[in-house]
Amino acid sequence: MTFEENAGKKALHYSAHVDGPVFADDSGICVAALGGAPGVHSARWAGPDADDEANNQKLLAELRRVETSGNNAGRAQGLTPTRRAAHYVCVIVLAERGRICTVVEGRARGIIVDTPRGSGGFGYDPYFFYPPLGKTFAELTPEEKFAVSHRGEAFRKLLDWLHNRGDD
Repeated sequence: MTFEENAGKKALHYSAHVDGPVFADDSGICVAALGGAPGVHSARWAGPDADDEANNQKLLAELRRVETSGNNAGRAQGLTPTRRAAHYVCVIVLAERGRICTVVEGRARGIIVDTPRGSGGFGYDPYFFYPPLGKTFAELTPEEKFAVSHRGEAFRKLLDWLHNRGDD
């Protein structure tokens, strides 16, 4: 499944049981060197009972595996910033009475670092370095993070859509 399919399934299900609009989201991290993994499996990438630490350790192990694999291109390049490129994705689906009204997506682009930094955030945030601010997501204040995060962008798009909906 995709982020959009996951969010859509949730929004459609609940919108059939309540009056008014319902939104649901799905989000995760996609790493270039891992072919977009963990992607939709971000929350349980290291297994069904995995916690953030286990998921982060698997992320680092997979990056090391790619770096030391027999792939000549990978070995020659190592894990350059380009190969460590990653992005967070958040897709929000708004549904009403069993039909999808809109789908919005937000992204935040960064680089995976080897050493965790910061104590805020959750998930992969201590390893997700955001170059424009020179910090990992775990080092950002909640206000800074909302201003640049994938969720913040997606929610701003949803609010814009809702605001402009009355113009139809």
